[in-house]
Amino acid sequence: MPDDAPIVGPGTAPDAPSGPRPRRRGRTTLIVATAAVLGLVAGTCTGLVVQAHRAPTELPPLSQPVVTQAEGPAPEPLSAAQDHRVKTNGDLRKLLIARPKGTKEAHWVDNDGWLDLTDYAESYKKPADAFPDLIGDQFRRAAVVGWKQGSTSTVEIRLVQFRQEEELKAAEYAENGYYWAEKEGGTRSWSVPGTEDGMAYVHTRPDTEPGYLPLYSAEAHAWRGDIAMEVWVYDTRPISKDRIMDLAGRQVGRL
Repeated sequence: MPDDAPIVGPGTAPDAPSGPRPRRRGRTTLIVATAAVLGLVAGTCTGLVVQAHRAPTELPPLSQPVVTQAEGPAPEPLSAAQDHRVKTNGDLRKLLIARPKGTKEAHWVDNDGWLDLTDYAESYKKPADAFPDLIGDQFRRAAVVGWKQGSTSTVEIRLVQFRQEEELKAAEYAENGYYWAEKEGGTRSWSVPGTEDGMAYVHTRPDTEPGYLPLYSAEAHAWRGDIAMEVWVYDTRPISKDRIMDLAGRQVGRL
């Protein structure tokens, strides 16, 4: 190991330098630096003496020309197509895709279509941990739609909105979805068209429990502005790529 290599190992302070320490300054460098400082001080004193004997310079007047306001009507506010917040500051539920005809509304979805902070935290495996995290991440509100299709399949779609006064939390929550989806074995994935980095996943290995039919799942995650999108599909039969991609694509198209 080279003599100047850093020592890193158990007990090393977290802020310990990760590279070799810089060399100490030599005595010659110190003398040159001191002379430079003395020269700077002497020059400054001479300048002050010269400036004290000069007549004061008149300052320009403070008044400035008055700029008149342009004539004509006030500019029209931006439309929803031009300003994303015009759309997302309204009723978030109207941005959800409609429940397909012939399906039944999911019993776990409240009739008003809103998920408050407590309800959304309950969707996590550890709600007690998720609740304070959501507060710190400036959770604003969430809207949800869900349905049952036949006797074996369910769909749930959520739009989760953040205040984002300091950080892009919608993007962070979408990335969190990517991370956990990719950790499951037997997972296939595809990019969602119309998004920067949205992804759809099909899990080919079902969850199995004694006394229950195998349960397959698929999911999609994306974000736009201050909204994170979550799509979840469950079925006792394998779920196709076309199915999850269709749901994700249609939902992204409404944001």
